[in-house]
Amino acid sequence: MLDSRRGTTFNSTHTTSVDGLDMRETSGGTVFARHPRGAALLAMAMIAVAPSALAARGDRAATVDPAKAAPVVRNTVDELKQLMDSQQLTELRTTYNGNYGASLLFNANTLTYYVALFQEKNFWRVIKTDAVDNAERVYRTFAQQSEQLAQVYIDTTRLEAGKRYTERLVAYNEERLRTLQQEMEQQQAQSAQVSAALQQAQQQAVSLSTDVQSTNSQLDALQRRIQILQAEQGNPELSLPKPDAAAVPAAASDGR
Repeated sequence: MLDSRRGTTFNSTHTTSVDGLDMRETSGGTVFARHPRGAALLAMAMIAVAPSALAARGDRAATVDPAKAAPVVRNTVDELKQLMDSQQLTELRTTYNGNYGASLLFNANTLTYYVALFQEKNFWRVIKTDAVDNAERVYRTFAQQSEQLAQVYIDTTRLEAGKRYTERLVAYNEERLRTLQQEMEQQQAQSAQVSAALQQAQQQAVSLSTDVQSTNSQLDALQRRIQILQAEQGNPELSLPKPDAAAVPAAASDGR
């Protein structure tokens, strides 16, 4: 009891004697009084009880060890991974959307369904249920969520593919442009060579034309001379030289 006047706790005590052993009962328990004979009996009782107490403690330890050896399941995701590692699950349905997906798995030993939403090999959510209708409903929900989650991934994949394709086209067109420029330069060089050759040929043609005209003039002159000579040779009249005018009067005077 609590003495309110002094603030000190007192325990009521009652003393009894059993087989010569004084025992005092207090509110806190039973206390053995110090007595030689009582001490001896107490020691014998403790020796007799000790083996059974040790055996009971050993049994409790034996029952606890298997529980400690069993794997600890922290959550449903770990439970699903352990069942998958031990190949205790059957895959009923799986939907893939990009790198996301949903799976419906069944444990035939416990008739339990596991519905998982995952990205690649990482489980995002796992729901465990015993009802097939609930499992199917959750699976459809997860499948829709995987489709929504994968949309960004799908768009990114398409955009990256389009970017790579455009880059390849740019590289191809740049190479094609360089090739065309080289071909154009070659054509221009060839055109310059052809133009120079044409100019040289034209100059040669002009020179040849001048030579031909000169030769034709010479030919015409020669032909005219030939014609004149031929005409003179074909004339039957003898051409005599004309007499000198100063010698004619002298001859007349001699006749008189």
